Amino acid sequence: MGGFGGILTAVTTDVFGAAGVRERVLAAWAAAPVRFREDANAEEDLALGGYLDRVVVELAQNAADAAARAGVPGRVQFSLRDSTLVVSNTGTPLSAEGVESLATLRASAKRDDAESAVGRFGVGFSAVLAVTDEPVILSRTGGVRFSRADTAAAVAGLDSPGLATEVRRRDGQVPVLRLPFTAEGEPPEGYDTSVILPLRDEAAAELVRRLLDEAGDDLLLALPGLERIELDVHGEVRVLADAETRWYVRRAAGVLDESDRERLLADRPTEERSRPYWSVLWALPRGPASEPPRTVHAPTPTDEPLSLPALLLATFPLDPSRRHVAAGPLTDFLVQQAATAYAELLRTRAEDGASVLPLVPTGLAAGALDGSLRDAILAVLPETPLVKAIEDGTLIRPREAVVVEGSDDAFNTVLAPIVGGLIASPRQDRTALDALGVRRLDLAELIDQLGAVAEAEPPEWWRGVYEALSAMVTDPLLRESLGTLPVPLADGRLVRGVRGLLLPGPEVPADVLATFGEYGVRVVHPDAVHGSLERLGALPMSPRALLEDSAVRAAVEHSAEADDPDVIAHAVLSVVAADVSQADGLWWLSDLVLRDADGDLVPANALVIPGSDAAAVLDEEEVAPIDLAVVERYGREAVEAVGVLSSLGTVAASDLTLDELPEALADLDGIDDWADDVAPDGSRFGVTVGELRAIRDLDWIVDDAWPRVLELFGTSPELRRALVEPVRVVGPDDVVHGALSYPAWWIRERVLLEDGEPLTGRADPEVDPILAEFLDEAPEWTARLDPEVRLAVGLVREVSDLDAHGVGVLLDRLADPDRVVEESAILKLWSRLGSHTAYPGLTPEYVRVLDDTGVTRVVAAGEAVIADAPMWLQRGDLGGFVVASGVAADGLSDLLDVPVAEEVAAGKIDSEGVAADVPELVRELVPQVPDTWWEHEELTVDGVEVSWWVDENGSPHAATFDGLAKALAWSADRWDQRHVIRAVLSEPDRASELRLDATFDQPAPERPTPEQPA
Repeated sequence: MGGFGGILTAVTTDVFGAAGVRERVLAAWAAAPVRFREDANAEEDLALGGYLDRVVVELAQNAADAAARAGVPGRVQFSLRDSTLVVSNTGTPLSAEGVESLATLRASAKRDDAESAVGRFGVGFSAVLAVTDEPVILSRTGGVRFSRADTAAAVAGLDSPGLATEVRRRDGQVPVLRLPFTAEGEPPEGYDTSVILPLRDEAAAELVRRLLDEAGDDLLLALPGLERIELDVHGEVRVLADAETRWYVRRAAGVLDESDRERLLADRPTEERSRPYWSVLWALPRGPASEPPRTVHAPTPTDEPLSLPALLLATFPLDPSRRHVAAGPLTDFLVQQAATAYAELLRTRAEDGASVLPLVPTGLAAGALDGSLRDAILAVLPETPLVKAIEDGTLIRPREAVVVEGSDDAFNTVLAPIVGGLIASPRQDRTALDALGVRRLDLAELIDQLGAVAEAEPPEWWRGVYEALSAMVTDPLLRESLGTLPVPLADGRLVRGVRGLLLPGPEVPADVLATFGEYGVRVVHPDAVHGSLERLGALPMSPRALLEDSAVRAAVEHSAEADDPDVIAHAVLSVVAADVSQADGLWWLSDLVLRDADGDLVPANALVIPGSDAAAVLDEEEVAPIDLAVVERYGREAVEAVGVLSSLGTVAASDLTLDELPEALADLDGIDDWADDVAPDGSRFGVTVGELRAIRDLDWIVDDAWPRVLELFGTSPELRRALVEPVRVVGPDDVVHGALSYPAWWIRERVLLEDGEPLTGRADPEVDPILAEFLDEAPEWTARLDPEVRLAVGLVREVSDLDAHGVGVLLDRLADPDRVVEESAILKLWSRLGSHTAYPGLTPEYVRVLDDTGVTRVVAAGEAVIADAPMWLQRGDLGGFVVASGVAADGLSDLLDVPVAEEVAAGKIDSEGVAADVPELVRELVPQVPDTWWEHEELTVDGVEVSWWVDENGSPHAATFDGLAKALAWSADRWDQRHVIRAVLSEPDRASELRLDATFDQPAPERPTPEQPA
């Protein structure tokens, strides 16, 4: 007994009638052993099941109940020493009814004070059996103890075979808490009751130590009757007190009325139905040091998981395991009460300025009860003032709140006065806000409506809006939502959309700005200007930005119809005069009407500078001299920049398609005809041009001015480039074609000389003499022109300069029988024409040919053949010859529509011939020759006698030395060596001389093998 620290003495007094309880229980067991079995099983179920690890909680709960019954502050001390746990508490001491309750399972002595008691079933004390077999209770009124050993001895003393059999079947295990024995002793000073638990073994000691270490604020919050819990583990003392200084607590409690009692408690046990009291407690930690357990307390811990970051203690009904909440109407009722209390807790926290959105249930439920709680909470929270309105900081219901998707704090501050119920929407809170049913406004939708709700706001207010948007405009996704942002203009209008608006600046005079404002130029009000507008697409007010504005263009293009055209002209020229480069590429500025010398209004593109090249060469019926006062006021460069001509003007376009020419080219004379001519295969669809430069007003040039104009083209780099550079045309098949520039095409098509004939196709001053006799002479003044200008306008230097028409003229003149054409001239012309790519529309009816005597003559095209190999020249029977080789032969065949000789003659050798070796010296000097040739006494081909031939196999045949030399040279593809071969054959004594000469020959190119392309 001394092991209990002197608390228990050896002398005992039966003050609680323990003996009588024992006698009744033993008598019942002896009379009905099955009763013993039931008691033993029930106690074992509790000790090993629902109360396995609840000894600390249950003893604290008993202490809280005792304090509540006595109406005193509850204090309890847990002291673990030498494998003994002593739990001392203040409050009502042990009574006879209490002893009987302890010895009678599920018959609590708390029936009459049920409202103040936490325990409800009279079985909590059985939790001690998880760690001891010898529990003792000492109180100021007396003591009682329980003992497995003493109970076994008492049972063994009974004369009951049936009971003995039951004990034997249980291996001697008997109930502990059914037989009370008296104990003598007193609790420590300051306490009214002590429970002494000699721990069964080291495992029991370890369990107690763990449970004492885990005890925390949730124990105090669950047991409001306790104000202090002292935990003494082998001398290390920890005190639990003042829990509500570390937790925010919300309590709710009540008593069920008769109707609710019948409805909610109908499925509960009888004694439970006599306790119509309910309570709910929620607690939130005040700091990170406190962490709520993630299980529901009812009010002691259960195994029901809780996903909310709060402690919940409620009088939920439990199932027989005491681990889980029992389903039923009472649980449903308490779930609703818990939801309401939770909402009130969040409301009070929100009123204190705390953010409660992290406490809103989101995500998945942890269990069935947790899911019911979350659903009930989410049904209540939307109607609870929880979220703070940005405008005045008051709390509003989530159902009345609005968030703007994508908006930030700065912009929300601006929006708050005009968007009722606007609250902040940090990214981390969006899920919670959605769960609360907070209405979301799309940023683009709000921006679209902003003009209507804030139409009367001054420009300064709008500048505040744009400043608030500063951070948002850097986000590409949000920037798209701001596309219809309203902007106040200097003329008082409020427009939607920032892109293209002009931001006022010092570079544009105020009178100019006022002028264009009347024509719809959209300039932001100076008091509304902010850097965000430029990032959203507004343009700083540079002269270029102003001139590019669509309203300025419209004013210029309709300036002739304006009430005061001079005002528009002044505005435009004032801007251009400040920096003429600002007008580059703005071709439509040439529509601006200005005053001519007579004071009439004329478009700038129809005005010329008096005394200029343009004034000298353009038709005065088409152009007029500009008023010199305009030139003096704004400067010659400014008026030229808007289209007034001092020389011929140019216009350019890039990346254009021929089937849809840009507006800038629309006024060019014949531009569609040019497009038709340069389009591959005559179809403009899908044909593109990378860059096109054109010279304007070519049709306004007077006829006698062309010598001066063409000289001007050579001296002006801009005009020269537009004329001489070919155009790169890309067909729909992505094949690139070169084409004449528009000015070159126009001059070739439209310019006629005094004789009424075109300039194009005439002989260039530097023409090839052979070609010159077939072309008309060009005027003498063309000698002064730039050579590339002469070529561009169609003067001909050589055959490759001829266009299709020129080729046709040349062929006609070659076919003139009255012309004398030397053999050397016709051979050169044939070679060049055969390689040319320009073809006239019709093939000639007559062609000039060579006969076998070397004389040229004209024959009908059907009487001519193309001799593309020298052996065919022996075939006078075929008609007149057009002589060329290789590609040139094929080209001439197509150009003249004349067949190649082999297409009209078989070229078949009539006799066999005798094979002979090619002389060794020939093979030494010309290694490409074959080793064998065929000698003929008389060689005929297709019945016509010839001196040599090379058959379709490449074998040489000959009837003479001269013929053999040619046959060997042609078969070896070394026609240039025919004279050397002839010398070897006819003068073998010159062998040494010929070898020495061959040393200095250029090496012959290798002939391609069948595997190699030529």
